[in-house]
Amino acid sequence: MQAIVYYISIPFIYLVSVLPFPLLYILSDGLYFMLFRVLGYRKQVVMKNLRNSFPEKTEREINLICKRYYKYLADLFLETFKTLTISRKAMLKRCRFSKQATEVFNRLAEENKSIILVMGHLGNWEWAGNSFSMLCRHQLYVIYHPLRNKYFDGLMYRMRTRFGTKLIAMKDTFREMLAQRNELNATAFIADQTPSPDNAHWMQFLNQDTPVFKGAEVIARKIDYTVVYATIKRVKRGYYEINAEVMTDNPKLTSEGELSTAHTQRLEKDIIAQPEVWLWSHRRWKHKRQTTNTMKEKAYAG
Repeated sequence: MQAIVYYISIPFIYLVSVLPFPLLYILSDGLYFMLFRVLGYRKQVVMKNLRNSFPEKTEREINLICKRYYKYLADLFLETFKTLTISRKAMLKRCRFSKQATEVFNRLAEENKSIILVMGHLGNWEWAGNSFSMLCRHQLYVIYHPLRNKYFDGLMYRMRTRFGTKLIAMKDTFREMLAQRNELNATAFIADQTPSPDNAHWMQFLNQDTPVFKGAEVIARKIDYTVVYATIKRVKRGYYEINAEVMTDNPKLTSEGELSTAHTQRLEKDIIAQPEVWLWSHRRWKHKRQTTNTMKEKAYAG
């Protein structure tokens, strides 16, 4: 069944990929109408997330962000397919480094410092990986979850590695990073996914009690790589700018939870500045913090 779905879909995917950008965005407008107006794809999740994150905003403002989010989501979906055939020149024209990011990565390369990149699902992270691999001297590794459908997983693998990026399955992260210690590299952690509540750093994020992955912080402190926060700003439709700043050159000197708090707060600031380009349809707050009473109740019930 997986193969049937894939082979039915692949001609359409390649057709989308070769479309000129003006036609791509006309198609995206139609996809937005389907997702938002017809299907209402995860609309309840999006609206709940927005209301809880921005309690100070009116319902009219929330609805406007929601509408803009679905327009961005449709663009993001089709832009990802564009990676299959886009030229290097077009890729770098549409997703570029800011002057600050260029200076940060050049300095770290000159100092022969490998880095841990921490970022969120903001802007077009797929295009950002492509541009990074073309512009930086660091070999980029991206931590990822393999897809259940092995055929689509292979397609995504080809798209993500086309310009030189390499992928590491999440379960192999630390082992693979240790194996590449003699190489100048950057390992990207998209750190705003939902971790297990039992092994998370808990903090306030967008006005909600939120579990945060500790993986980037834990590994950074073990191998003492420079930690860089990266963000992707949407300049206009189809154009993005990558910004970066060094969080610490000495993660071993940070206290537990310090880095996780810092990069999450930095992401929150960027989301507030451009809320429509974050992944609101993700069930980010599906877990609740386990209090002492909750743990006792579970133990009693068991």
